[in-house]
Amino acid sequence: MKLRVGGLVVLLALCGCSPVEDDPAPTPTTSAPGFRPGADGAGDPYFPKYGNGGYDVGGYDLALRYDPSSGRLEGTATLTATATHDLSRFNLDLAGLSATEVTVDGAAAKATAEGAELIVTPAAGIPSGRGFTVVVTYGGTPTPTKNDTLGTSGWLRDGSSGAIALGQPESASTWFPVNDHPSDKATLKLAMTVPDGVEAIANGVPGKHDTKDGWTTWRWTEESPMASYLSTVVIGQYRITESVHAGRPMVIAVPQSMPASDPAVKSLAKTGEITDFLETQFGPYPFKANGGVVVEEEKIRYALETQSRPVYGNLFFFGGENTGVVAHELAHQWFGDSVALARWQDIWLNEGFATYAEWLWSEHDGDDTAQEIFDRTYASFNWNEAPGDPTPRRLFGSAVYQRGGMTVHALRKTMGDDAFFKLVKSWTAEHRDGNVTTDQFITAASSAAGRDLAPFFKAWLTDPTKPPKP
Repeated sequence: MKLRVGGLVVLLALCGCSPVEDDPAPTPTTSAPGFRPGADGAGDPYFPKYGNGGYDVGGYDLALRYDPSSGRLEGTATLTATATHDLSRFNLDLAGLSATEVTVDGAAAKATAEGAELIVTPAAGIPSGRGFTVVVTYGGTPTPTKNDTLGTSGWLRDGSSGAIALGQPESASTWFPVNDHPSDKATLKLAMTVPDGVEAIANGVPGKHDTKDGWTTWRWTEESPMASYLSTVVIGQYRITESVHAGRPMVIAVPQSMPASDPAVKSLAKTGEITDFLETQFGPYPFKANGGVVVEEEKIRYALETQSRPVYGNLFFFGGENTGVVAHELAHQWFGDSVALARWQDIWLNEGFATYAEWLWSEHDGDDTAQEIFDRTYASFNWNEAPGDPTPRRLFGSAVYQRGGMTVHALRKTMGDDAFFKLVKSWTAEHRDGNVTTDQFITAASSAAGRDLAPFFKAWLTDPTKPPKP
């Protein structure tokens, strides 16, 4: 994401689900020896209660209906998952909405709400390694979640005609039951039904629209695994432009009131050109769709790398065209989306590379070179903060972005261009659709450089002092 006025930048992707085969073996009961509950958190060092344990989600399939006039959202979520240990019960993250029925493999399951957790106890225990399907029927009036450190994120009602689901590091749990941590990536399918004349834009490849009795269903599919905070849906009065670029659908949406001459429209029109350039730096674009959405909601003072379709607050374009923010969010499609974090502490891997992509694009576009931007930033930066362990309160601080970007440039100068860009492209290829840590990147960089780079990364990522220029 890209911070602006204390904000961040993010987007969401849609998942596909596959049928689960029946297990012919007898299923142990929940009281069988060795069966135990899944953890009520994924164990992230910064946010221990985000996400859950005991299972791995393969896909979400959402069939939802939203009434902008009342603000009510309702429907069903079908999750396909696999138990990671003998599972007696498990948690889903669901904030502010009520489940009315839950089934596991077609059998009624007990479901209890405790705060933002939905605790599901199936009729029988689920053995480790076995796939299972959960169907949750739910509804209510969704509201955003507030975090003292990171502000408001999640479902935002946009006047009386729309809504926007967006935010980082948590967001999805405000509109569907989910394992809300980036370590459990999954595909997403969304069928969102809204009143005729209202658009619903989300992640992935667009499907057909069905209209009946004054309501229209919009369909979107993200086939690549996606971290839950990268899912999004934008509902309201939008002008949608669909095209094909580099063989994949390009979907760009802007408010209907926004003229074609607006700087935001002109900036997003360069999405394909910027993507083509970033492919020369980072390797093949990792998803089957591309595009972007501009929103005018005043609470969204950030842009977010929602998978395959970033969302941009319109404040980024108040001063004129801003292709830098477009380059930043598109770079996240490689760094943060396709290659996702295993833990939030390592967010510099996302933001450092996305910031550096802005510098690379600036040079390519005929403005300041990456070296000039590095030199200027190096001279003025406050070196008391380090990006390697920013703490939750400074997860989106300047060290993560600016010192992160300087770390990437310093690594390039240390390794040399050939070795550096070979490393970057192999990193995005080898970890495509996966999760990574800083330690893994240090190991990969050291291997590519042919020497131990741990001291280099210590100086740039963790020491609270000014490192020497490479």
